[in-house]
Amino acid sequence: MLRGSRMAGQLVKQFGPRLFSTATLGEPATEILTGTSTLFHTTTKVVPVRTSVAWIRFPTVGVRHGSTLTLNKEGEEKEVKTSSAGGEPEEKGITSYWGIAPSKITKGDGTDWKWTCFRPWETYKANVSIDLNKHHAPTTFLDKLAYWTVKVLRYPTDLFFQTRYGCRAMMLETVAAVPGMVGGMLLHCKSLRRFEHSGGWIRALLEEAENERMHLLTFMEVSQPRWYERALVFTVQGVFFNAYFLGYMISPKFAHRVVGYLEEEAIHSYTEFLKELDKGNIENVPAPAIAIDYWQMPPDSTLRDVVLVVRADEAHHRDVNHFASDIHYQGHELKQAPAPLGYH
Repeated sequence: MLRGSRMAGQLVKQFGPRLFSTATLGEPATEILTGTSTLFHTTTKVVPVRTSVAWIRFPTVGVRHGSTLTLNKEGEEKEVKTSSAGGEPEEKGITSYWGIAPSKITKGDGTDWKWTCFRPWETYKANVSIDLNKHHAPTTFLDKLAYWTVKVLRYPTDLFFQTRYGCRAMMLETVAAVPGMVGGMLLHCKSLRRFEHSGGWIRALLEEAENERMHLLTFMEVSQPRWYERALVFTVQGVFFNAYFLGYMISPKFAHRVVGYLEEEAIHSYTEFLKELDKGNIENVPAPAIAIDYWQMPPDSTLRDVVLVVRADEAHHRDVNHFASDIHYQGHELKQAPAPLGYH
């Protein structure tokens, strides 16, 4: 009992300054514990002064505020300042204890690659010679249901955006990037459950979703959405994601056919966009830098060139989804037909 009290007294002495203050309210701080310690014996003397203990909480990482840790070449820890004399934070590269360093990528001309949303090996040149007039004539009940579902959804879009094709394209891409992600996710889970390959269709659908997302990032540089348009995106995307998820679970051939018809409508919308550009109703501004690097376009490209390559991408997505639906209509699974990888 006595030894326990002595040990507790030594712990309070050693760690007390870190955990609490012994300042007497209204008086200078006075140490209340003194003592000597040997290897096996401890003597503690308590000085009888009137004190009030005031507990102080310190932030867990308070001592690291204003600094970060990095490792030098010898593996020793060193402190790096992150604030200048004026109090402004200095931009520092990301460091990691695990030794993973961000790779530095350059273009062919030696300049830094500034995009983190995609890499040089993910770029390509769009095939704008694709047939834009191809159309799948609906014959079966599911085809007609898919066709008229898309046609009905087009009316409120036309009413809301009218001739504001920049915002229309931006809104369209927030929805168009959903089906590929949902389809790829469900095929991924199916592949895991059945211990089987997917024929490359998981990657093909995720590639489609990524391509549509890049369309969105491009048009964000051209047209900034207003607050109510952002709210509309939240609503439409939330409804469409869940509806498409259920539709794909029930009938993949119907889901892919819906996307095929959606892409046909996208081709029509971008064709109208081009007409407005040619008439001069929309200014043909220089192409965003992100579009020039992503589609490997000439430096002097314009918005019209961007719309051309985006429309070509939508035509390729039309073909892929109608093809996927045809596979299901013929009684096969997608894995039985090689996926058209790289077919943007």
